[in-house]
Amino acid sequence: MGVDVMGQGRRLCSAPNIKMNSLCSPGFPVPEVSWFRDGQVISTSTLPGVQISFSDGRARLTIPAVTKANSGRYSLRATNGSGQATSTAELLVTAETAPPNFVQRLQSMTVRQGSQVRLQVRVTGIPTPVVKFYRDGAEIQSSVDFQISQEGDLYSLLIAEAYPEDSGTYSVNATNSVGRATSTAELLVQGMCCRLRNWEQGRGLIRPHQDEVGPRIHLPPL
Repeated sequence: MGVDVMGQGRRLCSAPNIKMNSLCSPGFPVPEVSWFRDGQVISTSTLPGVQISFSDGRARLTIPAVTKANSGRYSLRATNGSGQATSTAELLVTAETAPPNFVQRLQSMTVRQGSQVRLQVRVTGIPTPVVKFYRDGAEIQSSVDFQISQEGDLYSLLIAEAYPEDSGTYSVNATNSVGRATSTAELLVQGMCCRLRNWEQGRGLIRPHQDEVGPRIHLPPL
């Protein structure tokens, strides 16, 4: 009796593993089963970690850690003394994607002039997002005074010494191929003169403004 193999078509995969199954009709003698990818025989030496089994008419190929490199045209060939049958399927491994997402957003703050300011966000995404800092809509370039750094998914803007003119609306844009996200916060840097004036007013040291009066001469009566 000959051999029939069922299970053809195309398969898309973004999962961490992939299983291919084909059913073989009960031929006699029991068929010998071989797997191929793009015409090359599949074995543990050509595809490390692959698992191949054939039991009760079911042929199975399992790739435990699938990657884009595993894409291709897969074939199963079953052969016995009475004939040969082949089943073929196309495997396309797609990359997992996710739009940018702020796990930690910017926080508004008020600081004193001369203070060190650190603005931080945590952002995830697949592929890794491109992250940029802005102040009042203008992109900030990393410099000695404005240091931008990254550690994993943590992005930081360090202002070494803040001045009142650094006050404004700060934002972070994170962009990748599947989306975009923005986080915004306000920074207020209080100058020394403003704090001194407020402190003096609180202690009553600033008196209301008075009109200037010219000098007067008082003559004794004659």
